[in-house]
Amino acid sequence: MKRNSTEQGLSKLDLSNKTVAILGAGKLGSILLQSLLKAKLLSKESTRATVAHPERARALQDKLGVPVGTDNVAAVRGADIVFVCVKPQVVAEVMRQVRKHATPKQLFISVAASVRTGDIEKALGTKSPVIRAMPNTPCAQGVGMTAICQGAHAKTEDVHLACALFDLIGRTVVVDEKHMDAVTALSASGPAYIYIILESLAEAGVKVGLPRDVATLLAAQTTLGAATVVLETGDHPALLKDAVTTPAGCTIDGIMELEEGKLRVTLIKAVVKAAQRAKELAAG
Repeated sequence: MKRNSTEQGLSKLDLSNKTVAILGAGKLGSILLQSLLKAKLLSKESTRATVAHPERARALQDKLGVPVGTDNVAAVRGADIVFVCVKPQVVAEVMRQVRKHATPKQLFISVAASVRTGDIEKALGTKSPVIRAMPNTPCAQGVGMTAICQGAHAKTEDVHLACALFDLIGRTVVVDEKHMDAVTALSASGPAYIYIILESLAEAGVKVGLPRDVATLLAAQTTLGAATVVLETGDHPALLKDAVTTPAGCTIDGIMELEEGKLRVTLIKAVVKAAQRAKELAAG
């Protein structure tokens, strides 16, 4: 497992001579497209995207100023980098549609959850390099977490390129594909767990007399601050917890309630259960 450096990755990234196609410019596809354009890593003339419906295609084209259509085959033809952002259940079908125009020189980057690189390679029927990425929803705000793994034909430079691209919308980590189900359960599903914790903290604030908007702000900023400290210091969360917990103070009483309520075990079990489900989906 290794962490990609955003600054270093972006400084070496040059897509000026690359044509990029985004198949399925829905929520995540649009985020990637807008981030690439905003960072001026590619020109509007060298970018193309597809969506399922003509009305959506026209609206997105007017909004972003790039060619948007419904023909995946036309989008892939001649592209250097192809983002596969369609729904997981149609990935194989779309790859079979475009396989006649796929070449070993094209890099395919898939963000389809639970779809293995081997399945994409098989559907393509070529030795095109395939990268699988698992981003999460905070990518929409540029503070996402993306795990990346490489397929059988992908090279180190392909991985570095993918990391640099996803560093535009947060942080990246490279893992073996065998860990991707666990990644899905932890960082992809994780925001939902955090929202429940955050909501509970805000509700607790209301319970002890705070206005709801104040309680929500306190809970959200406290969650952000605690996470930032972990990321910036690299200290183990247990050490940071101990630093907040003074002898005979308020925090230790609160921690005792959390332990009695089995919050720690419940969160662990939630991730384990989600990982099992991700594995089932990957197996079809």
